[in-house]
Amino acid sequence: MIISRAPVRISFFGGGTDYPEYFLKHGGAVLATAIDKFSYVTASPFLSHLFDYSIRVSYRQAEFVRTVHAIQHNVYRECLKLCGLAKDIELHNVADLPAFTGLGSSSAFTVSLLHALHSFKGEFLRPMELAYEAIHVERELLRDHVGCQDQVLAAVGGFNRIEFRTATDIVVERVAISQARLQELERNLFIVFSGVKRKAADVVARQLKRVEQNRATLLTMRRLVDEGCDMLTGGGPLRPFGELLHRAWEAKRSLDGGVSTAAIDTLYRRGLEAGAWGGKLLGAGGGGFMLFVAPPKAHPKLARAFAGHQLLQVKLNAPGSQIIHS
Repeated sequence: MIISRAPVRISFFGGGTDYPEYFLKHGGAVLATAIDKFSYVTASPFLSHLFDYSIRVSYRQAEFVRTVHAIQHNVYRECLKLCGLAKDIELHNVADLPAFTGLGSSSAFTVSLLHALHSFKGEFLRPMELAYEAIHVERELLRDHVGCQDQVLAAVGGFNRIEFRTATDIVVERVAISQARLQELERNLFIVFSGVKRKAADVVARQLKRVEQNRATLLTMRRLVDEGCDMLTGGGPLRPFGELLHRAWEAKRSLDGGVSTAAIDTLYRRGLEAGAWGGKLLGAGGGGFMLFVAPPKAHPKLARAFAGHQLLQVKLNAPGSQIIHS
């Protein structure tokens, strides 16, 4: 049995500039980190001659099919077709966090699945080859409205400044952050679930129609990537980093009315009133997890302010996709 895992991510700055619809014209970049929450895939041989079906896949439900084309789960189906696997395989997926929560879990699953399938075939792909293949699956085969940062973070892991030049020229630069600084940042993060799940593609579809209209805002969001990176590596206090995150969230909200809602705005104000320096909704918008940067002394007040909401503690700079058992 092969077991793969790929991490989800937290994106601090630049989200929205990682879509080819934007970066092919203007260039894009993000400042983001993989976190210690993973999507797992197991792949094992299946003796189909003993059964009346050839492939078994499971996720929130199970499918027992005779042909790849009969698989209803589109990611399983297209990845199996891409890898040329038509029978005699059993696949299962489990994840540390649910889908549609703004952390890139869908891409983490795609990367983890591709990694498992290639390993099952005895093939080795470099991390960026895995990322490009996942982007191809999601954008070209599935025609999903997705950006390109989630697949890269899931494949390569780490804490990165990622520059998007062309569809085949994505540059990953590790952020030169010390372990002490990384731990300081972790202590200042407060993550709360908004209670709303949403499909990112539904939110993004409207934003992509307004790319040229939002060009100036997206250029500003791109510049914040470098400012945020300088703040993290410069060793100064983290309050300006949190305040910069607030600026980024205000810019993000202006892209489209679907990015935020009255309920999300209320949650965000509650966080600021409880002592956060700034924050943002993770992912494309509309729901999911909300990230705040706040001094540790404010965290008990934040916890009280969000009583009844699920909180999430994470470690940053997680490794990229791995085969953890073969």
